[in-house]
Amino acid sequence: MSYSIELELQKFSKAVALKDGKKATLRPLHKADEKEFHQLFLGILEPERMFIKHRVTDLKVIHDWCQNIDYGRNLPLVALIGGKIVGVATLHQQLGGWKRHIGRVSVLVHPEYRGRGLARALIAEILEFARNEGLEKVEAEFIGEQTAAVHMFAMLGFRQLLRLEDYVKDMQAVLHDYILMGLDLKTDEEYAGVGG
Repeated sequence: MSYSIELELQKFSKAVALKDGKKATLRPLHKADEKEFHQLFLGILEPERMFIKHRVTDLKVIHDWCQNIDYGRNLPLVALIGGKIVGVATLHQQLGGWKRHIGRVSVLVHPEYRGRGLARALIAEILEFARNEGLEKVEAEFIGEQTAAVHMFAMLGFRQLLRLEDYVKDMQAVLHDYILMGLDLKTDEEYAGVGG
């Protein structure tokens, strides 16, 4: 039986308990989420928004994302608390070429909801989707100053693949270190019993 991400997403809505006892609902981003999704990005402080690759305060950018969702290429999984989108993790894929076996993961949680295990829950679900899609590796990109995010990804098993000093520029054209982390999705257990 082959895995179909569209079929899997149709039945996907998952409640997760956070460290503070609150519950969050994880589900795919929908077209109708445009306004609420934009509010998530507006709630990110300006210094931190400098590290986001896209102009997420521009409603047109968010509109394009929400109206042109392609779950096979970019799977955005949102976290809701009380009907409000408070976090998002995305699995980015290249459907062909020499990196088709590698996914890229990104995550963002509203500052008021950090430290509760929400980012970890989102990433865990995204990694499960990546495995089911047959990806062999996932990577995550960071700016040098994102030490908390780098630490959290390291705790999830990601390792630093490279660090380039003063390699990327934020939205104000200030140089920052670039960090690439990676995780192998294939484990030794998958090969247990293989052979003679």
